[in-house]
Amino acid sequence: MEKQVTTQKERLYYIDWLRIILIVSVFLFHIGMVFNSWDWHIKNEVTFAHKSTLWYIMEYLGQWRMPLLVLVSGAGTFLALGTRSVKQYLSERFKRLFIPLTAGIFVLVPVQVYLERAGQYSSLMDYYPHMFDGIYPVGNFSWHHLWFIAYLFFIALVVSPFLKYMRSSRFKNRIESITPLIAKRFGANIFLVPIVISQLILRPYFPDNTHDLINDWAAMAYYILYFLSGYIIVSNARLMESIEQQRRIYLVESILAAVIMFVIPYQMGSEALGRLVWRLASCTLAWTCGLAALGYARRYLNYNTPFRKIANEAIYPFYLIHQPVIVLFAYYIVSWDIALIWKAIAITVLSFSSTIILYWCVVRPFNLMRILFGMKPKSKAPSFELSNRELKLKAQKVRGL
Repeated sequence: MEKQVTTQKERLYYIDWLRIILIVSVFLFHIGMVFNSWDWHIKNEVTFAHKSTLWYIMEYLGQWRMPLLVLVSGAGTFLALGTRSVKQYLSERFKRLFIPLTAGIFVLVPVQVYLERAGQYSSLMDYYPHMFDGIYPVGNFSWHHLWFIAYLFFIALVVSPFLKYMRSSRFKNRIESITPLIAKRFGANIFLVPIVISQLILRPYFPDNTHDLINDWAAMAYYILYFLSGYIIVSNARLMESIEQQRRIYLVESILAAVIMFVIPYQMGSEALGRLVWRLASCTLAWTCGLAALGYARRYLNYNTPFRKIANEAIYPFYLIHQPVIVLFAYYIVSWDIALIWKAIAITVLSFSSTIILYWCVVRPFNLMRILFGMKPKSKAPSFELSNRELKLKAQKVRGL
């Protein structure tokens, strides 16, 4: 009988590679924020206008990059869960997410807020006593790019009561029963139905992605559904095989969705109708891009290398560190009297190399820093030295032979 269910013991290397690529894309996206027309912490004096080439690239990436990261997180939860109890799962999530979130709020985020408002404070130490003066953007307290970590931790709390059922034979049988339908051509688009419904219901009340959790329930529902979808899809080998086989179909579908999203809403006579078309097209774009990425990754990236292991361990601390480093270099470089392209190259090279150096030299070697940045502590090397008592016991055994 053909095996349909992926076991948690299998290492799906393409999930690791996809996570690495996505985090690097986040890094490049934040470089673009310095020069795009959107508001950000540090801006170049000259920026690319609305509907410029950079705007289209970043708008396109912004639709599917983070949803796919959440979907990959859902897949990772399935692969890492194993036989853990709910309590053990939440304990792992606390160490992996909540501790780095808390450490980052007090160590990484203040650097960004201070540099953004450097004219108000004489130094970073002068800023710290004012850290809790109101909520950002009006005040100072924020989690900035760590919103993603906060959201993943909240999602873990939401799904934890259902984990026992989700790994039960009853749940697996239900998924198996609908697998033939989902595995058909375009069949995985069935996951779009609850995603679209959630946005049609909630977006009128929560139109913007605020990243503040309290007023961001449309985005939160979106991400929860992506998380659950990742868990379900990767748990079933037949579903993943069908997505790999249809990767070109989903890629074409995502391109069509992008064309519709960027063109059709502006041709509509009604602003409300234009928003509706944009919303439907953006949901389709995000989902089908995610499926295409999964399919291509499974087809071409399901292999192991020494670099994968190193990069997979480094990529989470890299995400935590990268944005304050970008903000720091951008703060100085945007004032340089050089062409925009050279500013972008300088910020990219200096930020990337400095983030790697900080990880390699400050975080990776020390267990305290590893814990604060969501990594497992290094296991102590086994000791080959025997105590005096053990040596005596061993000598007595030898004499007794």
